[in-house]
Amino acid sequence: MEHVPPPAEELALLDRELAQLDARRAHLLTRRAWLVSALQPQAPNAPRWHTPPVGHGWAPGQPWSAAPRAAKPSGPPRSAQNVLLTLGGLLLTVAAVAFTLVSWGSMGIGGRSAVLALVTLAALAAPVVLLRRKLAATAEALAALALVLTLLDVYAVHAVAAPDADGLTFTAVASAVLAALWAAYGLALGKLHLPLPAAVFFVQWPLLLGAWAAGAPAIVVGWALLVTAMVDGSIALWGKGLGVRVTAGIGLAVMGSAALLTGLGESLTADGPLGAVLPGTLLLTAAVAALAGAWRAPNGYAQVSGVVAGLAAVAAVGGVLRAAVPGAWHVPVYLLCGLALLSVVRAPLPRGAGRGVLAAAGAVVAGALLWAVPPVAAVLLGPVELVAEVWAGAPDGFRGALGESMRWSESAAAPVVLAVVAGLLGAAYRWWPSLVRVAAPLVTPGAAARGAAGAGALALGWGTLLLAAATLGVPYLVAVALETVLVAGLLLVAVRGAEQGAGDAGAAEGDAAGAGAEAAGGGRSAVAVTALVAAIGGAVSVGLLSLAAEAATYAVFGALVVLFAGAALRTRAVVEQAVFAVAAVVWGTVLTGCAARSLELAPHEAAPLLLVVPAVTVLLGARLRLHPVALPVELAGALGALVAVGLAVPDAPFLALVLALCGVLAAGAAVRPERRPAAGYVAAVLFVAATWVRLAASEVSAPEAYTLPVTVPALAVGVLRRRKDPEASSWTAYGPGLAATLLPSLAVAWTDPDWVRPLLLGVAALVITLLGAKYRLQALLLLGGAVLALDTLHELAPYVVQVAGALPRWLPPALAGLLLLAVGATYEQRLRDARKLKDLLGRMR
Repeated sequence: MEHVPPPAEELALLDRELAQLDARRAHLLTRRAWLVSALQPQAPNAPRWHTPPVGHGWAPGQPWSAAPRAAKPSGPPRSAQNVLLTLGGLLLTVAAVAFTLVSWGSMGIGGRSAVLALVTLAALAAPVVLLRRKLAATAEALAALALVLTLLDVYAVHAVAAPDADGLTFTAVASAVLAALWAAYGLALGKLHLPLPAAVFFVQWPLLLGAWAAGAPAIVVGWALLVTAMVDGSIALWGKGLGVRVTAGIGLAVMGSAALLTGLGESLTADGPLGAVLPGTLLLTAAVAALAGAWRAPNGYAQVSGVVAGLAAVAAVGGVLRAAVPGAWHVPVYLLCGLALLSVVRAPLPRGAGRGVLAAAGAVVAGALLWAVPPVAAVLLGPVELVAEVWAGAPDGFRGALGESMRWSESAAAPVVLAVVAGLLGAAYRWWPSLVRVAAPLVTPGAAARGAAGAGALALGWGTLLLAAATLGVPYLVAVALETVLVAGLLLVAVRGAEQGAGDAGAAEGDAAGAGAEAAGGGRSAVAVTALVAAIGGAVSVGLLSLAAEAATYAVFGALVVLFAGAALRTRAVVEQAVFAVAAVVWGTVLTGCAARSLELAPHEAAPLLLVVPAVTVLLGARLRLHPVALPVELAGALGALVAVGLAVPDAPFLALVLALCGVLAAGAAVRPERRPAAGYVAAVLFVAATWVRLAASEVSAPEAYTLPVTVPALAVGVLRRRKDPEASSWTAYGPGLAATLLPSLAVAWTDPDWVRPLLLGVAALVITLLGAKYRLQALLLLGGAVLALDTLHELAPYVVQVAGALPRWLPPALAGLLLLAVGATYEQRLRDARKLKDLLGRMR
């Protein structure tokens, strides 16, 4: 099929269109540059239009364009002008200060007054003239100078006219006068930016300094601070200009915070309810003022106002009620006041302010929980002290098992705090749709918030029961039974939550595969996860608590094994099932250790008994096979076996026995195809290690008498295995048998002063190496070659040392340098040789 038009004509057409587009773009850029220059200020008598030069994209029939001339700057840049004005104002200020402080005494009273009056009036009048001439920056600099001069005037008046006046009183009056002066001046000259913020700054001090000068009590000082903050808030809401509002906002934050802290301090130190009324009135007034400002403030500031109002109201009302109750119940009083703020959802407040009040309620609840949670941690972690005195006898009550460091009388109200918050969260979780409808005007919580509420209710309810038992001082056995029952309840909740999540996931996916995937992770809820974590933590705590008495230990750990194993069988969620199963294995291992202690076995004697649980996990793994829980269970059993090996280390014969038993377990796991690659090597290593340890413990000088009877049948089994399965690895078939003799013999040969054993070992290693090279067996080649090299190195080492001692000192470095040069010169060839060797070894079996 031919092109229409032909390719050559189409290419020429495209080239012409591209050239026209380039010309059009150049014309548009030239026109744009002229328009930009036309909008910039022109120097006087400068021509505004001229004919565009040739070559700028103009053609007949196109709009006439003009190119800009280089515009001459009419004056210095704005930044340079600001620098000059700033430096000038600073120099004048320094001169004025120096004149007032240094040269003041050389003039009479009339001259002093005249100079200050004239200079101040001139500095105040100059901005008026400068603003008329549109020199705003210069006027601003002189206004700053005038501000400094008015401060110097105040200092001069105090030093000359009123030297005996009280400093604080005089400063308060002067601040009021300066605030009025600069407010009037700023309103009169609205184009200046400095006077009004300066007036706002001076407004901060009259009431505060006046109350301080009068020796007023702290509550009066708090009222002065609050009134000042309210004035700042009004200015921040209705003031004009960014500088005025920012200055007023900073003053509001500082003075308001100081007023609230003053009221809070007075409320906390009040002797009785009547003494807390005045501070409470101050705090309530601050709360009302904050809410009033929230009606006009933007949304973010309205939320801050709501937070301040809520906290101030809680401090006010709670302070009065706190003074009427014992010290241990102060926190519950504030908590109830904070919970009362939740009624704001029905109050006609702005949305931002309402959210702020709710945030204040949340802050109060969080503070109460921070006070109540540490005793729960003491209940959970207190039994750790019993590890040092296992089975020393049942203590006198629950508190006796937790130690005497906790002052339970001071935390008597902590269970009440936890119970109240847990009840509210539980109610919210239970009646969540109704709560969402009620809170809709302010917040719209989602499903995640409901899950968090349920999880919080569960955790706090569990902590409440534990802390209540400790606070009441229940008997030791009752405490153990209670914690065990709580663990059972938490497991029940975790299992039901996991099942519900798996069922929901299955309904969402619509098939068994999707349900299984979601049950494995995505379908679990916050309540189920919290119950799972709390169950494990509670199990550890009650396990530690049970160590005080032997009977309690067996009862608790036996119950934990049954509970967690039952939970693992009950749930279908893979993660939860694995966690439950691993925990059951851990508790079972602890139980076997307790049995060893009851039999009064030494640690190394107890090591074989600890292998009972790993043996059960191997059998269980064979039953589960490819189930996802099988691997975690077997790994947990392997950790128990590792503990057994650690206990047997002090006694070599028992260590050899334990290593051999562990090898048997690993070999049993290696029977299964899915575990064979890893467990087979582990079994071989364990058997060899057991052999070495046994030989070392027996002080055997000729290990070959014990290892060869093992090596010969092992190699025979390997030959049969290779005949049956030619693809089997040589390491699996021959590696364990060869290592059983070669490695112990090599270890003994390195310490043997005679020459017979190294010679025989070298010959055997050489034969094995040659067989590996001939039949392409990797295990024989590498194992035999490594033993041959080490054996040869041992035999040649003395001669190498003698030769090295006889050589000149410079020769070894020279030889090393020549070797490096040779390797570097043939680096690519050596690299290829290494790759060939690697490929050759990789092709071996």
